[in-house]
Formats: sequence, structure tokens, C-alpha cells
Amino acid sequence: MRIRPATADDVRAIVELLAADQLGAGREDTSDPLPAEYGTAFEAIDRDPNNLLAVVEADARVVACMQLTFIPYLTHRGSWRAQIEGVRVAADQRGHGVGRELMLWAIAQARDRGCRLVQLTSNRTRGDAHRFYTSLGFELTHEGFKLHLDPD
Repeated sequence: MRIRPATADDVRAIVELLAADQLGAGREDTSDPLPAEYGTAFEAIDRDPNNLLAVVEADARVVACMQLTFIPYLTHRGSWRAQIEGVRVAADQRGHGVGRELMLWAIAQARDRGCRLVQLTSNRTRGDAHRFYTSLGFELTHEGFKLHLDPD
């Protein structure tokens, strides 16, 4: 198992991981070819030094992914925080420590960048994920709000 930055060649595997659950199935598009928006998004993430899209590779296969964003802020005396998003582990790899290794890696990346806080959001329906994040020391401290904007 190896954790590494994602490349453009990984985009299809990442989208397939994102689409392989009840929430992603309704919002992701795994058609062939992939919609161009995925490539555009990958390029923007890849160019931004405060964003890191990571994958876990096992036996030459992408089995997990996540996005880590480093955010400067004025609270906490003007320090940085790390935001974790889009964590997915292939169904056949769950329960084998892949997600734990990926999250510990992300926390180490945040420490290395001088972050004082690591945060994430998780859909309310993801009970297993909530138990997993709690086991890593994350605390449920806030209620989150989202406003979906019409792209038109």
C-alpha cells in the first residue's frame, strides 16, 4: 500500500470511488469518456499549492482517495487549518486499515504544514464513517450548513 499525490491518470479511478456509494451514485458521472469538468477540476487542484488530492495504491490499483485543503485563517491567532474532503475507500478494502492509514497520513501532512486544526464534514447518514472519525480522535463539535448554488 502506498499513499501518493494523484495524477491525471487517476481521475477516472477517483470518480469511480466517489460514485460507488449511495450519495455519490446520484451526483457523479462515470460515463466514458468522463465529463471534461473532472479534468478541469483536477487541473485546478493540482496547480494549487494549498490543495492536495491523494490516492492509496495497492497492487497497482487506486483503492482510496481524499482531498486535503490547507486554509489560512485569522482565528486561532492567524494560523492554518486542514480541511479533509471526499474520503473514499473501495468496498473490498474497508476494514483493512486503508482508511486509517490515509487519515493518519493526512493528519501528518497537516502537522508538517503547521496547521493547528484538522476538520472534515461527513453526511449525517454516514454512521460508520462517524464512528471511524471518532476512533481517530475527531470530535463532533459543530453543525454544518450548505447552500447549493444553481450553476446557471
